[in-house]
Amino acid sequence: MRILNPRPEEYVLDAACGTGCYLDAIASAGGRPVGLDFSRSMLRVARRRCPKVPLVYAHLEDELPFPHEDFDAVLCSLVGEHLDDPAQFFRQVSAALKPEGRFVFSVFHPELACAGVEANFEQSGVEYRLGAQRHSVSDYANGIRDSGFHEIQAYEYSGDIELAQRIPSAGKYVDRKLLLVIEARRRG
Repeated sequence: MRILNPRPEEYVLDAACGTGCYLDAIASAGGRPVGLDFSRSMLRVARRRCPKVPLVYAHLEDELPFPHEDFDAVLCSLVGEHLDDPAQFFRQVSAALKPEGRFVFSVFHPELACAGVEANFEQSGVEYRLGAQRHSVSDYANGIRDSGFHEIQAYEYSGDIELAQRIPSAGKYVDRKLLLVIEARRRG
């Protein structure tokens, strides 16, 4: 959210909004969020959390269901490793953004997928692995550049002692790259 820096009155698409935690933060900053997700269960939770925010059921791999140049900013957080064709998604984001609109994209660092680490969760004592496509930092950065973006900045974040203290199971990630965040602007 610090990199997105939502502004009052701007329209912000949270692509893959999940349960809506960022929608709430965008609205609290005075922005006008719109959430999109392909999980009806996640959208139900987002609806309870943010009852006035428009929510859209759609898949990121399909054409985004918006007229062109609707949004001032697009946020896509922690789903890139699940995209078969990130470049196709980046082209859709470019079309949805106004000229000079901001795009913030985050993904579990590609080095994790290469090491066999993937997103997972536990429910009723059963671990569910969500899978991960093996895209590189260059795949993401070049895909964004080639989709009509400029002013591209990439940030890599590693696990640290503070994270391990807050989440003891994250101790194994100290000094390992955990997160890749790319911010960019659509060309005018």
